[in-house]
Parts: sequence; C-alpha cells; structure tokens
Amino acid sequence: MLELSILGFLAEQPLHGYELKERIKALSGHVRPVSDGALYPAITRLVTAGKLDQHTEPGASAAPRRILSLTDAGREDLLERLRHPKQAEITDHVRFNTVLAFLRHLPDRREQAAVLRRRLDFLQTPSSFFYDGGKPVRAEDSGDLFREGMLRVARATGTAERAWLQEAIERLESAG
Repeated sequence: MLELSILGFLAEQPLHGYELKERIKALSGHVRPVSDGALYPAITRLVTAGKLDQHTEPGASAAPRRILSLTDAGREDLLERLRHPKQAEITDHVRFNTVLAFLRHLPDRREQAAVLRRRLDFLQTPSSFFYDGGKPVRAEDSGDLFREGMLRVARATGTAERAWLQEAIERLESAG
C-alpha cells in the first residue's frame, strides 16, 4: 500500500520526501500513519529498482531537498498494481481507498471497471463482525446496543458503497 501511494502521488507530480509523506498521511494517516522508518526505505527500494528518479534542489530556507519523480518503469509498475490489485487491496477498506485514489491513472475504462467489480463482488458476500454458529449476526439480532451500532453503520456504509460501485461501473462501461 505504501509503495502504491508513493507511485501514485509521484505520477501526479514530482515531490520531495516531506511533501510525499504529508500527502500519504492525508490519504490514510489517521488510520495507518506512515513513519519515516517505513517511507524512506520504501523510497530507496523504488529508486534502486529504477522506478523513481531523484535529484537535489536548493531548499527555500533550509538544506537542499531531494526531489523524487516517477520513471517510465515506475509508471508501468503503478499501472500494473492498479490493473491487478492484491486481494487485500480489494477487501480492506483503507487499502481499497488507496487504489481508488489513483485508479484514474489507469487509461482503460474496462480495466477500471474490472477493479471496481472485484470490490463489488467482495461486498456482495454476506459478512459480519460477529458470527453465531457460522452465520453472520445481523444488527437486529446482536442483543448488544454497541454491536448493533457497529453493524448498522457497517450496513449503511456497505449499502452506499455498493450503490456507488454499481453506478461507477455502469458509467465506465457505457462510456466505452
């Protein structure tokens, strides 16, 4: 997810490390904060793999800044990650939002729709936070005010997300 965020933001414009960290933090930081100990090694891996380029520019009022930009290999890697997200990037809400944040970079609308369809298919499968005898517990049957709240909010969110996914898939498929 971190590498996808790095590649995605750098597909939009070159950035220095601090700007990149702030954008990643804004995307998912409140749920999964990014530390320097994770970000900078990921950047180094991508530079070493030839997916990012870096150069130094003078700082405005401080030390020189290392500016990162996406290479052609990095753009191809980004597109491949968007075409074929890992299953966890489909099933985990925060990870899926990261995919959504950059899915517009995938030029083929059919491929965009295929990713959305994977998420929709996942959301169509009955699930719950709680199970009784192997069956999902419904909000009305939880017997617990707080679990009922969790389940009702999750149901409403799931309903809204499924409706948006269906609409987005239809728009992508009808556009060509």
